[in-house]
Amino acid sequence: MVQPLATNHRPPATFFTAYRQLPSAYSSQDPRRENMVAPAPMPSDKLRREIAFEAARLMYSRQESEYYTAKMKAGRKLCRGWVKPRDLPSNAEIRDAIQSFARMHEGDQRTANLREMRVAALRVMRLLERFRPRLIGSVMTGHVRRGSDIDIHIFSDSVEAVVAVLREEGIPHDLERKQVRKHGEERVFNHLHFHDQFPFELTIYASKQAHYVFKSSVTGKAIERASIAELEQFLAVEYPSLDLDEAVAEVEERVDRFQIYEMLLVPLEQVKQSKKYHPEGDVLYHSLQVFDIAREERPYDEEFLLAALLHDVGKGIDPDDHVSAGLEALADYITPRTAWLIEHHMEAHAVADGSIGARARRRLEASEDFEELMLLEECDDAGREPAYDAPDIDEALDYLRDLSAMCG
Repeated sequence: MVQPLATNHRPPATFFTAYRQLPSAYSSQDPRRENMVAPAPMPSDKLRREIAFEAARLMYSRQESEYYTAKMKAGRKLCRGWVKPRDLPSNAEIRDAIQSFARMHEGDQRTANLREMRVAALRVMRLLERFRPRLIGSVMTGHVRRGSDIDIHIFSDSVEAVVAVLREEGIPHDLERKQVRKHGEERVFNHLHFHDQFPFELTIYASKQAHYVFKSSVTGKAIERASIAELEQFLAVEYPSLDLDEAVAEVEERVDRFQIYEMLLVPLEQVKQSKKYHPEGDVLYHSLQVFDIAREERPYDEEFLLAALLHDVGKGIDPDDHVSAGLEALADYITPRTAWLIEHHMEAHAVADGSIGARARRRLEASEDFEELMLLEECDDAGREPAYDAPDIDEALDYLRDLSAMCG
């Protein structure tokens, strides 16, 4: 059973968000600017560290994903315009600063996740053994942080052959074809993205490139990578007390609750509703609207947001008793609080229209979650717009995954 989260838990402010919000003493809007003396040029080493810090903040907070873009944006901000190339930090310096953020904000959980991520990587690599997988990136080097994905190189002349293995294993995935211009030449890279216990990115190269030496964008040297055998040896040294086969078996048995949610949500697109009560159409569209409206009201309350998204999943199982059917399907994958909100969401409509009996109303009001129940009713009632710009399933579940990771 999933452990309950704190109600409407808001993550603590971090110093890098505070840093981002600090006003500039030399803002063009500041009327005192005319009387100010221009600051003396910052020593080069200090400026380099400042740019590395700011670039790391941008990347750690996911505002930027590329080293070059992050350092240029940081340089322009700190230099108020053009920045000298010699003042720009290396990618390695920025990576080290990112790791400082990770150690500060994630603590011991960061290293615990690293071991689990490496075991999860080994499991997937074994599934894809015939494509000569190689683990690369932060999970290989140990430079992980919150939100890091597991990067694996795959070598196959057929993208479909790799996709077929994922389908056979029941792993939902997305194929991304990214066009990149490098050395004056246009190239297309194929990436497979999926989320097991952790997010994965598989990059597919031609079979003949299996022995090609790829360069690291951080160090400029050959990337660190490991085959299945090399990863097994590495894990035996790093974690001598770990029973590797047992750990992999545990990963295989572990159920990703978000995959369960997706399996229950997808069929709702085919479930049509009465136009009188639901002019918006199918149940999935309604559920995504309710989730989006709820997110505006309680952006950090995962249990409440899950109730908003999943309150009608039972309509795809038993439309005549959708509440009981939904609760039975979700039993092991939601908290008691989420279950209570779903269980009573129909009664909340009766409270709102005054048709509920006095005793039943008092019973609901006795719950500490009554306020959220009535807020869910408002969201449910509002989520019936025919032309609402609702998120898709992936966006909704990605938001909830990130929230779960952030709030622990």
